[in-house]
Amino acid sequence: MGMGTRRRRQRQEQIWIAQQELAKGPAHPFYQRVNELLEEKKFDEFAEKECAKFYAETMGRPSVAPGIYFRLLLVGYFEGIDSERGIAWRAADSLGLRKFLRIRIDEQTPDHSTISRTRRLIDLETHRKVFFWILEVLRDQGLVKGKTVGIDATTLEANAAMRSIVRRDGGESYEEFLKGLARESGIETPTREDLARLDRTRKNKASNDDWVNPHDEDARITKMKDGRTHLAHKAEHAVDFESGAVLAVTLQGADQGDTTTVVETLAQAGENVAELIRTEEPSPKPKANLEGIEEVVGDKGYHSGETLATLQSVEVRTYISEKKQLGTRHWEGKAEQQRATYANRRRIQGTYGKQLLRKRGELLERSFAHCYDTGGMRRTHLRGHANILKRLLIHVGAFNLSLIFRSLLGSGTPRELRNRESAALFLILWLFHGPSRPVRLKSGVKFSLFDQICPKIERLCPRFMQQSIKFHKSSFSSPAVSTGELDAVSCLSTWQ
Repeated sequence: MGMGTRRRRQRQEQIWIAQQELAKGPAHPFYQRVNELLEEKKFDEFAEKECAKFYAETMGRPSVAPGIYFRLLLVGYFEGIDSERGIAWRAADSLGLRKFLRIRIDEQTPDHSTISRTRRLIDLETHRKVFFWILEVLRDQGLVKGKTVGIDATTLEANAAMRSIVRRDGGESYEEFLKGLARESGIETPTREDLARLDRTRKNKASNDDWVNPHDEDARITKMKDGRTHLAHKAEHAVDFESGAVLAVTLQGADQGDTTTVVETLAQAGENVAELIRTEEPSPKPKANLEGIEEVVGDKGYHSGETLATLQSVEVRTYISEKKQLGTRHWEGKAEQQRATYANRRRIQGTYGKQLLRKRGELLERSFAHCYDTGGMRRTHLRGHANILKRLLIHVGAFNLSLIFRSLLGSGTPRELRNRESAALFLILWLFHGPSRPVRLKSGVKFSLFDQICPKIERLCPRFMQQSIKFHKSSFSSPAVSTGELDAVSCLSTWQ
């Protein structure tokens, strides 16, 4: 075989290229299944119908189709990309994503400015409708019940810096404000050390009532989970305890307490569940709970007498962890709050209540981890609650879609699908790795190890396990088999 060199490969590019000579790549199996589901449910027809009012009928240059725009935002979750620039670059770089987006090889992929322009063009309510459309798909798959809902919130780092904050009253920057305080204290030309020493002793120096970022007025000064003080937003999820699907997501000020923001989130979740019940086709066994939301689970940040009484008045049972109170509470004039608090205390001390509280940590934290940590939305690249919420609704909607593919494929993202087979191989090698000595099997217990382990591994990689089990069962035909023979070579030969 002759060695190819760079000099031999240098040639002038041709002006005309035949279609069959264009570079092609195989479709990604995960995105292929996503497109099959979207085509089956007629997503493009739905998106074009809802977005038709934002486009001119006879004028204007051709724009990005609504189906392509929403698919691009889905890619942001599946690939863990936080910015629209990153999404545009990834779409232009991948032939597999071109097939997913239905963009031909001779077409230009959308630029990040086109994605941004389309996002500003389509209103927030349309993004909510797309999020609800995904909830309907989950309901049809039996993955949404809507009876027990968990509430929790997390902070998202804003696209704004603390050094840019100004006074709400006079517009002074933070450094100018400190210099004014130094002059009032008798220091005419303060140094940076003087300003730092003066600022160190001040109380309540970063109050949202006094300071605002002029570039993102919706961002609020708050303490992040890692202890840093930063400008941030607050995202709150309402999660269905039946499957872990997010029924509603809201974006609010990071300085607002949980007992304040829970009202809007629960109201949005209740509206979505009621609409799911209304749009479901009549059936003897309805998939959504016909009574709507009946139980609410939350951590101690949501515990207050007023919140518990409000939820009890609408016939919703609460399972909210109770904060430790110093001293004795006084209930004068608060009989309803007292009854609601004592009823909630009895419920969380029961077996069912403890089970729900344990499940709360599993399902709610899982949605945050997938959407914001591995999903890449822990730091926002947009400004303003309306813009961020548009991206957030489709991002969380993609998380809901991934629940369907976890039940069908065993993985909810392309990366998880890629790592599944290698994880199954590693598990098999670990299970059967041992000293090279004979293992004698008694009659009646042959293959008992396979009987216990294979159902679990087969859920990870069905095709691999079908071949591996067939190969290794045949290896046990003799009464004495060396476990050292079940090595990586035999497993890889089975996979090939």
